[in-house]
Amino acid sequence: MAIQQTVVEVSLKNLKNNLRFLKSKLNPNTLIMAVVKAFSYGADAFIISKELEKQKIDYLAVAYTSEGLALRKKGIMSPILVLHPQINDFNTIIEYNLEPSIYSFRILKAFMSSAKFQKNYPFQIKFNTGLNRLGFHENQIDSLIDHLNGLKPTYIFSHLGASEDENEKNFSNDQIKKFSSLAKYFQNKIGVKIKRHILNTSGILNFSEAQYEMVRTGIGLYGFGNDNKYKNALKPVINLKTVISQIHKIKKGDSVGYNKGFIATNNITTATLPIGHADGISRLYGNGNGKVMVNGKFAPIIGNVCMDMMMINISKIVCKEGDQVIIFDDKNISADEFTKSIDTISYEILASLSKRIKRVIIN
Repeated sequence: MAIQQTVVEVSLKNLKNNLRFLKSKLNPNTLIMAVVKAFSYGADAFIISKELEKQKIDYLAVAYTSEGLALRKKGIMSPILVLHPQINDFNTIIEYNLEPSIYSFRILKAFMSSAKFQKNYPFQIKFNTGLNRLGFHENQIDSLIDHLNGLKPTYIFSHLGASEDENEKNFSNDQIKKFSSLAKYFQNKIGVKIKRHILNTSGILNFSEAQYEMVRTGIGLYGFGNDNKYKNALKPVINLKTVISQIHKIKKGDSVGYNKGFIATNNITTATLPIGHADGISRLYGNGNGKVMVNGKFAPIIGNVCMDMMMINISKIVCKEGDQVIIFDDKNISADEFTKSIDTISYEILASLSKRIKRVIIN
């Protein structure tokens, strides 16, 4: 597809491929919760959620209530877990049939005292098994049950902290054992069987024996498995492409960009692209740290990345104004590969992609 501006291409074909692959690692009866927080990791939460509903997804998950509200207002009907509700959110959560994660006594009190609270309203309980981010501790279960006052969660869950790290298998296994233990204790105390989930994408791939009744997947859906062995199985859903706005001939000794960030040591040719740090391309990619692809060849980013533009060295590339430039895609340079140059991860750049960039569905 010929492009004329900066675009995020969203490949629904790759999304479906990734979902099929992840399902292949699960038992037939295991449910899947798809994480669509942070604008579906930059892809567009509505586009992704709509396609996932067509694929009969079991659950969706967002970080904040506003994300779930936006999906409901656009017609998404699947169950949606709000992972990090705040104390003033519960009337909205209940009005729009969202499912809150209850992770502290403060949040539980806000939920139960909200004006729209109903005794049989669905909610989930988050336990902290080692990530130490959100969740009740194991030694709080008895007090938690007292505070629940007869309420029964639809699920209890936790979050693995290092499931992608082969060197931390013992840590992950300890988390899983702790979760199994506290889940059993919790169920015995309340007298009914409670459904569970703990596995994230890397958990599905590396610890599938702990899939319980449901698993969660975020980054895997978007094409990344935290391990090169899954590179061919998981296909990136997002391509980031732009165009050459203008070409300049730069003489030896001339500078390029703000603060004379680049000084030419010989005569070169540069291209200016309509994408910058306001679009999610960090200033850290400047000064030769990052590279993009033009007509099948890599061009280094030079000077400081500007808010809305950046410059590349095209001295050894045959190209013209209006030609396509690939920042990252599913064939030439992945988001993982692009981000390695500044020692970060695909999550960061995907979630940083500005909403002002046009999203285009492909396949």
